[in-house]
Amino acid sequence: MNISDFIVAADVLADVTASDKQKLLSDLAHKAGSALHVPPEIILTELSKREELGSTGMGGGVAIPHARLQQVEKPFGMLVRLKKPIDFDAVDGKPVDTVCLLLLPDANGDRVGALACVARKLRDPATMTNVRRARDSTQIYRALTAG
Repeated sequence: MNISDFIVAADVLADVTASDKQKLLSDLAHKAGSALHVPPEIILTELSKREELGSTGMGGGVAIPHARLQQVEKPFGMLVRLKKPIDFDAVDGKPVDTVCLLLLPDANGDRVGALACVARKLRDPATMTNVRRARDSTQIYRALTAG
């Protein structure tokens, strides 16, 4: 599975402003809800339930908030680079500047393929250097989908 299978260039945003984790998750839920024709409240509820289990801030300035939804037929992702890092309760205690929202089908089958793909890519130091140095969302998408 490739990131381009579930994140398209239009769903990569650069220099997003967010005051805190909950506001960012709400904004992402609204954007994803609009793209998927799913009520944003459903998405936000499931993202919040997942965060209650433990932060999806994986360290290194990266978070991958994710949820499984009945209304989603195939993996859907969005990547945002924040203008200013925010506290995300990450495992390393450091603020997060890169967030990849991932919504997965609630059906049987390969349910972790997309998540594993994103986690591998966002743990790669070269990828993250390029994401952070990118001038705009187009360059971020290129960095994310390279290789």
